[in-house]
Amino acid sequence: MSNAWKIYMLAVISFLVGTSEFIIAGILDKVADDAGVTVSAAGQLITVFSLAYAFGTPILMAATARMERRKLLIYALAVFAAGNAIAVLLPGFGFLIASRIVLALSTGVFVVTALTVAAKLAPPEKQGSAIATLVMGFSTALIIGVPIGRVAAAANDWKFIFAGIGLLGLVAILLILFTIPRTDGEEPVPIGKQLALLKQPKIVVALLVTFFWIGGYSIANTYLSPFLLQVSGLNEQGVSVGLFAFGIASLIGSKLGGFSTDKWGAPRTLVIGMLIHAVALISLSLAGQSAAFVFPLLMLWSFSAWSSGPTQQYNLISLAPEASGIMLSLNSSMLQLGMAAGAGLGGVVVEQLTLSSITWIGASGVTIAAVTAAASFLYSGSRVRKKAAEKKLLDIGV
Repeated sequence: MSNAWKIYMLAVISFLVGTSEFIIAGILDKVADDAGVTVSAAGQLITVFSLAYAFGTPILMAATARMERRKLLIYALAVFAAGNAIAVLLPGFGFLIASRIVLALSTGVFVVTALTVAAKLAPPEKQGSAIATLVMGFSTALIIGVPIGRVAAAANDWKFIFAGIGLLGLVAILLILFTIPRTDGEEPVPIGKQLALLKQPKIVVALLVTFFWIGGYSIANTYLSPFLLQVSGLNEQGVSVGLFAFGIASLIGSKLGGFSTDKWGAPRTLVIGMLIHAVALISLSLAGQSAAFVFPLLMLWSFSAWSSGPTQQYNLISLAPEASGIMLSLNSSMLQLGMAAGAGLGGVVVEQLTLSSITWIGASGVTIAAVTAAASFLYSGSRVRKKAAEKKLLDIGV
């Protein structure tokens, strides 16, 4: 019997844990009001999550490498349910921060483990598709989970969302217990070996592109709901529609980014996508006060931002194909660090400048990423041409 349905089940659970990460940006203003803190302070919940995910996940995965995979999935979901319970049952902003740390660590362990389990459940010729299905499940949380969370928070207390996610996490434990077969652990990849790749300048530069791209995106995305409410003047229903439009555009952008990478190559797709990303953010600064312009600009921003996702992953794997797993792990950590830095800087911008400033400052980060990527590709291209010319001279005996 085919294991395809088990892979899709893991993808659905990945959607659930992904929602716990992304949902906070959609309800940031409500969390801030309820916790009695400023919007910029509430934004640091995203910073804390991303830092815990970036630094904690590689360490926990190395520590649990030999653990049987089904057991690890169950343990991760049990901790995940506990993290949601902390947010619901314990009062005060300090417990919210603790909840985000627990959720980040459990989410990271679950997603990475689910990727390896899905690959083993699939036949060898379909392992790539199995991994893509899991990634799609996680990223769909941004598309559907965030706006649904906004709608649910408008109808009920925002804590209701985390209560529901936590209960579904317990259901997911039972599903995994009775459907996923036992899977042996693996030899751990030492942290030192993972970090050894950082001695290569081309890899460091490529990871910096991820950092500035996501950092610029996160500066604006973290405070998107307050921006739509206060700067664009949208009502609650308008914000929910805007978040749905944003999510749909991100899915289309991701798909077309992969297509463009295959057809026109990573350099052109990455640099052009990031430049459009920066222009969209600048345009939001100029025309974001108008409800008529804000929806198409939101979609252009999301479309261009996420067109870079598959392209950058392809670019990183091509730099070290013999260590593709480690490269994707490093990229994931750098992505979370970029989100943390963006949310942190965005909080400073909102406090010290204005809420409308987040878009053009975000555009500055994305522009740095585009320029860095373009310079890196030009340098690599010149080296390839130089080596080809030297080889040609040797071939003709010069």
